[in-house]
Amino acid sequence: MARRRDVADQQRRLSAATWSVLAERGLPGLTLRAVAERAGCTTGMVLHAFADKQALLVHARELLHRRTGERADAAQAAAATPTAALRALLLQAASPTEEKREEARVWVGFLAAALADPVLADLHRSYNRRFVDRVATLVAAVRPDWSPADRATTATSLVALVEGLNALAAVDAAVYSDHAQRAALDGALARLEPPEPAANA
Repeated sequence: MARRRDVADQQRRLSAATWSVLAERGLPGLTLRAVAERAGCTTGMVLHAFADKQALLVHARELLHRRTGERADAAQAAAATPTAALRALLLQAASPTEEKREEARVWVGFLAAALADPVLADLHRSYNRRFVDRVATLVAAVRPDWSPADRATTATSLVALVEGLNALAAVDAAVYSDHAQRAALDGALARLEPPEPAANA
């Protein structure tokens, strides 16, 4: 039992060190040695957990997905209506704060790396498609009167909007500020609201 706890603690330390290095130095600075130094262990111990740099990158990408996913789950669960849940989910995916802009910079780095790395590209597609499906499910709850094609188009548009805001805010937080991001998302969501029922003549 103690051995399992030791392994779990080591994994947590390495995960924390991986994220710390990634956030500070970006993908180019994420090396086995940098993670070992940050975790206060040997490179050999890191290699015991990650066979090579590729395995470390995959772990880091999974960390990003898990961090954002846990927050999205909590925000969505706290929402009282489908519209509120959709807004909460999209705001969690956006980057209105410095912490989230840090994550956005990491995400942009992974997206760039995925262009030349089939493994990271597969991960990116998988996570992005899950996000689109999640948004589509909420769009369907908001607008059950829409066709599946309209829901799918709207979900893709909303994901493209929030991910575009992320990428642009990562380098220009002045223009793509908290207010600007919220206004853009609220404007898009306003178009999803069902029309008011006609008053009786």
